Amino acid sequence: MKWIKWVLLAFVLAAIVYWLRFSPVPVTGYPVTRGEITAEVMGTGTLEARLQTIVSSKISGRISDMLEDQGDEVQEGQVLLRLDDTELRQQVEIARSTLSAANASIERVKAEADRAQAVLDQVKLDHQRNQKLFASKSLSANEMDKSEQALEVAQADLAKSKAAVIEARKNLIVAQNNLDYQLARLRDTVIRAPFAGLIIRRDREPGDVVVPGTSIFLLISPESLWVRAWVDETEMAGLAIGQEVRVIFRSEPDVNYAGKVARLGRETDRETRQFLVDVAVANLPENWSVGQRAEVFIETARKKDTVTIPSRLLLHQDGTVGALMLVDGKAEWQNLKTGLRGRELVEILEGLRPGDTIITSSGSKRLREGRAVKVTSHEPGH
Repeated sequence: MKWIKWVLLAFVLAAIVYWLRFSPVPVTGYPVTRGEITAEVMGTGTLEARLQTIVSSKISGRISDMLEDQGDEVQEGQVLLRLDDTELRQQVEIARSTLSAANASIERVKAEADRAQAVLDQVKLDHQRNQKLFASKSLSANEMDKSEQALEVAQADLAKSKAAVIEARKNLIVAQNNLDYQLARLRDTVIRAPFAGLIIRRDREPGDVVVPGTSIFLLISPESLWVRAWVDETEMAGLAIGQEVRVIFRSEPDVNYAGKVARLGRETDRETRQFLVDVAVANLPENWSVGQRAEVFIETARKKDTVTIPSRLLLHQDGTVGALMLVDGKAEWQNLKTGLRGRELVEILEGLRPGDTIITSSGSKRLREGRAVKVTSHEPGH
């Protein structure tokens, strides 16, 4: 009985050793094929509006009417809100009254200037006659001095009247400018859309007091949306304006949106060593929002009819890149030279040919070179 037990134990041990070291390992086969491969550069960014502005007020005031709300589409020049204009209307009326008074004043001083001119003309005639009389000894020297003094007084009155006319005209200009200024401030109580777009944010409510620069609305142009993505600086040499791009939004991870590189940044972040790439998206998701995250995959190269395998099948051993091939029922290590790397595939320049089979094992047995294998499944689609 002891002998039988030892035989059974040896048999079990032999079976275990055979199963662990010599029995064919179940593997999945991946036939090597030729196909198309696309090399892509990935970046992460957000959806932004190229044309956007913060709608604010030029003057201080209290909001009386809010005519538009978040999510509304507006046209250029459309009224968005109004400020309380009661005080400014009073200022306009005061300015108009001041302008009317300035007009009346200039008419008065013009009339005074005309009178002074007439007086001077008459004094000049009298002075000329007195000069003739004085020359004929018919007028005393005292009377001649009075005549000359009257002429000087008339000339001074005319100069004073002309200065008054100039001053009145300047006051009229000041009054007109003040009226224009008050009218401009009154117009500033009506805030209009600077361009056609979409209101995506509303920051104030009726009754709020605003000052110049206060954000009331955030207005964007939906026609100028793009994704601003951060890309590692090591990929800079392979990028160019106009390259095709796949855009994947976090809200729809299974949908690819077509786009193109619209602009390359010219400044690299000194902390992350990344730079901005602006991508114009042909079509956006039905539901989108400025600031939402997205991944961009920029196509930098494309090859057709080349040997490719899934990149996950590549192995690294002693500093070399390779894969395990199926050769005469055994696993054999094969060094590989790779080329373009795509999202899921890698180009094989040397080491594999179409028809070769790459193998991998997902079971408990470790797959190593020289081990007997048995292909029990194939990659779907091959």
